[in-house]
Amino acid sequence: MTADLVPPLGDPRPQPDLAVTEEVLPNGLRLVVVPRPGVPLVELRLRVPFAAATARTAAQHTARASVLSGAVLLGTTAHDATGIAQLVQAHGGELSVSTDPDRLLFATTLLADGLAPVLGVLAEVLTGATYPTDLVEAERARVSERISIARSQPGVIARTALAARRYGAHPYAEQLPSVELVGAVRGQALRKLHRERVLPTGSTLVLVGDLDPAAAVDAVGTALAGWTGEGTAVAAPPAPSLAPGHLEVVDRPGAVQSNLRFGGPAPSRTDPDLPAVRLANMVYGGYFSSRLVENIRERRGYSYSPRSSVDHLAAASSFLVEADVATEVTGPAFLETWYELGRMALAPVSDEELDGARRYVLGSMALSTSTHAGLASTLSALVGAGLAPGWLAEHQRALAEVTAEEVQDAARRYLQPAGLTAVVVGDAEVVADELRALGPVDVRASAAPVDEAP
Repeated sequence: MTADLVPPLGDPRPQPDLAVTEEVLPNGLRLVVVPRPGVPLVELRLRVPFAAATARTAAQHTARASVLSGAVLLGTTAHDATGIAQLVQAHGGELSVSTDPDRLLFATTLLADGLAPVLGVLAEVLTGATYPTDLVEAERARVSERISIARSQPGVIARTALAARRYGAHPYAEQLPSVELVGAVRGQALRKLHRERVLPTGSTLVLVGDLDPAAAVDAVGTALAGWTGEGTAVAAPPAPSLAPGHLEVVDRPGAVQSNLRFGGPAPSRTDPDLPAVRLANMVYGGYFSSRLVENIRERRGYSYSPRSSVDHLAAASSFLVEADVATEVTGPAFLETWYELGRMALAPVSDEELDGARRYVLGSMALSTSTHAGLASTLSALVGAGLAPGWLAEHQRALAEVTAEEVQDAARRYLQPAGLTAVVVGDAEVVADELRALGPVDVRASAAPVDEAP
């Protein structure tokens, strides 16, 4: 088929209005119910704010949280881990628990007629998790092994180095706990942490699927009535605004690859600048048709998958750039990545670039919320950040109205190279001097061994 026979792309579909039922239960839990009839399934997401309260306690909290997220399902006063799993599986579900710097998340997919019994299992875990000593020790060993492996990966080293530079004395600087602190976690400490921090007030429960809103509200209210506790779940404190400082090279002697990372502040979800910054990010490096990909992948062959993104945490939003390149082209790749950032502020964004970026963002939003699971996860993040479910449609309308001039202005303010913190993980003996041609460089050692093949 020739190009002139390919039909033109249609306009992106508008975000459908959601029929949302919201309640704040007597125990302080915020409940959001979104009916989606058809497939007889329900997606459940319980988000509990679970940030470290201070930088001083961040390392220990992160270690304990990493163990707690696996150990919380190891048994309750009524059932062991197998019993908990079987109760949920009987209704088509598998309860998972994960943690990040902001929250503890309980998630499952279940058959619609199993909502009440699965909520009963969730309530049992929330109010009666026992953290048995022997099982906690096994979970602790598993987490320690996983962290040891992760800490040897150059991408993880780069991410943690960038976070430490960007956040300083803030809990977000503690991206990955040490093996030593994880090894010190005990069941008693987990029980105390659960009692003090897994609280309904401040938490949000999102249900999306084939359900009746009134019946769902009643089922949640009945099942979770016994989940109580004094205080409010802890959110992260405001993140600091730190000057970028010198380029930092994290030395990995003998590394055949360098990992380039840039990061800086970005608008929050409630900031009117966000739509323009999201589109500027797409034009720069957010998808395959971006300027960065065309330059250092397609034209020069420096990197297979360079990319940029706008990411949101509760207390900070970030513009991030990643590129992994061969050691011998570290300097040129860094220069071209830097150059494209500057070009975003100086070279006008064409109508074609803006249209492609806008279609990609709107299409991605539509795809990510087209399934029960995608919508539930999206709403959990939005509601957990204090936004109304209607933000999705409002943000789509705002994206549709952004002009090329607004994109360039946003790039000038948020993507400018001098405002970004830069980290390179690689062989300092090979790359540091050539990077000094671009500006001051600080070199520090990495504790991780090099374990990579050419």
